[in-house]
Formats: sequence, C-alpha cells, structure tokens
Amino acid sequence: MTSEPPLPTALIVMGVSGAGKSSIGERLGLRLGWTFRDGDSFHPPANVAKMHAGIPLTDEDRWPWLAAIASWIAELRGAGQHGVVACSALKRGYRDALRNGHVDVRFVFLEGSAEVIAARLAKRKDHFMPPSLLASQFATLEPPGADEAPIRVSIEAEPDAIVANALRQLAR
Repeated sequence: MTSEPPLPTALIVMGVSGAGKSSIGERLGLRLGWTFRDGDSFHPPANVAKMHAGIPLTDEDRWPWLAAIASWIAELRGAGQHGVVACSALKRGYRDALRNGHVDVRFVFLEGSAEVIAARLAKRKDHFMPPSLLASQFATLEPPGADEAPIRVSIEAEPDAIVANALRQLAR
C-alpha cells in the first residue's frame, strides 16, 4: 500500500521579480485550500521605499523581512495549518532562513529567461519594484540545488498549467 507523501506546512513560491510569484502563489493557495500571503506584505516601509526609488536591497535590508515570513510560517505550523507565500528567496542563505531547519517547507522555483521576465515587467503598472532592478535580481539569484528538493517549473506555460505542474511535482 502506497501512502501519499506528507504535505508541507508551507510552499514558498520563489524567483526573480516578474516571474509570477504572486499570481502562481495565489492560484496554488486556492487549489490547495491554503492561506496565501504575498511576501511583499512583510517588507518594512523602508524596504518598499528603497525599491520604489530603484535602489536594490542589501542583505541587511532583507533579514528582518525574511524573519517576518519565517515567523508567519512558524505560526502556521503551531496552528496545524498550511500556507503559500510568494517570496523571491533568491539566495540559499535566505531559503535556509525561511526553512529554519524544517523539512516541511518547500520551494516552488519559477524559472524564466531575463528576456521573458523583462517583457512582463515592462507591462506592470503601479508596482514598487521597477524593471531597472531585474539585472540585480538575476545577479543575486542562486538557483536552488537538488538537495533543497525544489519544485521547478517553467514560466513559459499558462498560469493554470504552471500550477498543475507544481501540484504534480508536489504529489511525488
């Protein structure tokens, strides 16, 4: 008799700005019946102001933001609930901080080329992350390694297909 793999407490939908983290994360949350939070809502106002001004965040800027997301995940765990959060999680160290030693936190890595993502960013309106910061996002990106057991999905498909692909991989 084969049992289903245990569901994670949290899925973190990661990738560079413009990869579709929020829209895919929200759809995953709906499909799973889990709470969805956009990682941007955890940023302190100073971070939002910097990004809006086109100034890349430093690690010093990011640590309180990552700690706030990790705290939310801990609250979910404590309440026996599940959640999905959209968060760039560009570096291994950031993902380690978010996972906080728990194997029940999984990452959905939205992969796409700089050209495709730049075209998406050019169409966005009223977002505090300007397209000019995309190069810094790709420069910072450390794609998750196999030892992190990421769910890797291409952003080239339609959103429903991306979500279906992620859910298939989650079930494995």
